[in-house]
Amino acid sequence: MLFSRTLLKRHSVLPGFDLALGFTLLYLSFIVLIPLSAAFLKTFTMTWPAFWDAVTSPRVIASYKLTFGASFGAAVLNAFFGLIVAWVLVRYEFFGKRVIDALVDLPFALPTAVAGIALTALYAANGWIGQYLAMVGIKVSYTPLGVFVALTFIGLPFVVRTLQPVLEDVQKELEEAAATLGATRWQTFTRVIFPILTPALMTGFALAFARALGEYGSVIFIAGNMPMVSEITPLLIITKLEQYDYTGATAIAVVMLVASFLMLLAINTLQAWTRKRQGR
Repeated sequence: MLFSRTLLKRHSVLPGFDLALGFTLLYLSFIVLIPLSAAFLKTFTMTWPAFWDAVTSPRVIASYKLTFGASFGAAVLNAFFGLIVAWVLVRYEFFGKRVIDALVDLPFALPTAVAGIALTALYAANGWIGQYLAMVGIKVSYTPLGVFVALTFIGLPFVVRTLQPVLEDVQKELEEAAATLGATRWQTFTRVIFPILTPALMTGFALAFARALGEYGSVIFIAGNMPMVSEITPLLIITKLEQYDYTGATAIAVVMLVASFLMLLAINTLQAWTRKRQGR
């Protein structure tokens, strides 16, 4: 034990390891642990029946289904198309590449309220895109589909920016070696490249999913916020706070927090298992 601690300090790049670790834990405590623990402490003031009633009412359950379902669907869609976008930006040279690369970051820089208003204007029944969708009976704004569209919009950069550095580090010699051994392009991608990208792809998926769970500003404009139909859980928390139901709001927030933590833990465990299989 003493040898391992000595070895850790000896090979530490930063000087003052103990001091740096102390500041790290202190910073994380003030920024993350203390605020989150406050939500749990507030919830502990409730009795178990009151807590259960607060987090399992029909309106809350409907918001869970919409929030988690739309977030998961948007993250899956972003994982698929984010991989394609990252591949094109890394592997090809074409006119306007820098513009497209900059557009990927637009959901990062754009205020969420502006994104919500823009999406609503586009997908409303009289909007540029919505008017054509309305002709075939598809309504986006003020429906659960609008929530899905908004969550897809804000989640794409997480997948693309997570995959790009990994794709840039993939040596093209691996593809050439696979081709020399008789592998087709599809076999080269599925058996050589994709396993390398899997941990980064899962990380991007987890980040997009977690971001979508907590999204508020861009969703409330396009969702319509109808209870039992298009009301997301973050909006329901805000509604309870406005009604001075602080314990009810924190109870729902704790459920969201625990669900998000379990999801991230599962993704990290799967990543570790994938890396172990790859021998990295």
